[in-house]
Amino acid sequence: MRLYKCQVCGQVLHFENTRCVKCESTLGYLPERNVLSALEDIVGKPGEFYARALPNQPLRFCDNARHEACNWLVPAESEERFCLACRHNRTIPDLSDPVNLERWQKIEMAKRRAFYSFIRLHLPLHTRAEDPEHGLAFDFLADAPDAQQKVMTGHDHGLITLALVEADDAERARRRTVMGEPYRTLLGHFRHESGHHFWDLLVRDAGRLEECRAIFGDDSQDYGAALQRHYNEGAPADWQEHFVSTYATAHPWEDFAETWAHYLHIVDTLEMARALGIGISPRVDREGELEAEVDFDPYRSTDIHAVMEAWVPLTVAVNSLNRSMGVADLYPFVLSPEVVTKLGFIQSLVHGKVRADAG
Repeated sequence: MRLYKCQVCGQVLHFENTRCVKCESTLGYLPERNVLSALEDIVGKPGEFYARALPNQPLRFCDNARHEACNWLVPAESEERFCLACRHNRTIPDLSDPVNLERWQKIEMAKRRAFYSFIRLHLPLHTRAEDPEHGLAFDFLADAPDAQQKVMTGHDHGLITLALVEADDAERARRRTVMGEPYRTLLGHFRHESGHHFWDLLVRDAGRLEECRAIFGDDSQDYGAALQRHYNEGAPADWQEHFVSTYATAHPWEDFAETWAHYLHIVDTLEMARALGIGISPRVDREGELEAEVDFDPYRSTDIHAVMEAWVPLTVAVNSLNRSMGVADLYPFVLSPEVVTKLGFIQSLVHGKVRADAG
């Protein structure tokens, strides 16, 4: 994730901003260009705009902007009602309920951040309409008042279901405690569940299954039995030597999805650190001066060790800052050499796909 600058007044802008606080320009995000742009109304065409960052191209907002749930733009002449992220929605909750609306708005914010990474990494993003068998789709579901079975967050052949109640901070904290998790966020759900989807596309369907099994284990073992064993027995005592989280120990599919999510956590946070010029690992340059910046693009890096050399000092810094405020660590995980190897495999999948597209 990065910061942006208002093209009218130079004010620093954030990814979710819809209006500049300094000059009050209306703002919209251009996902193909990764630009948050100030907009100008097109005279005589209500609802259409020119973007300062893309002059002479008539644009309009995604339909979900009317619910204050999206700030992404689409070409005005497009037949698509929704932006690159929102057109993947299959089911949304009843928005006449203000509680549902508020929770869904939070979910959409997290989803757009997830899609930011997908787009930056050039991952395949087909909708169900474009690819009925492998397209990515979302169901955002609220529990029925008298439901005996609560909505469960999960993945099923490209369909990601997210329980609306996960957008309630108190309930999510309760579930985090009950499940013994050090980390549980809406963005984390998107990143984890997308890992299952991209495993299908980049591992199973791309001829890298045996290579993946050599690193993550045999995924052909019974998934249901493995999960039951995990919930009954918990993680092995030495799990931190081999896995990024306790849940990753349940089954190789969960190990992959957890590692995938952490790779996205890492590269996106490092990009923001780079955008902010945060000093993380002081070293002496050739002139004898101290350097302390992320001086590479984490999204483009194909060297997992360079990523780790930047990431580990950053986590020490931000965790220490959090402790100074009396709050939990931002990144409460230990990355063993075996986990770094797994992250390197994820990186190779991502950049192998990028190279294939480029070629």
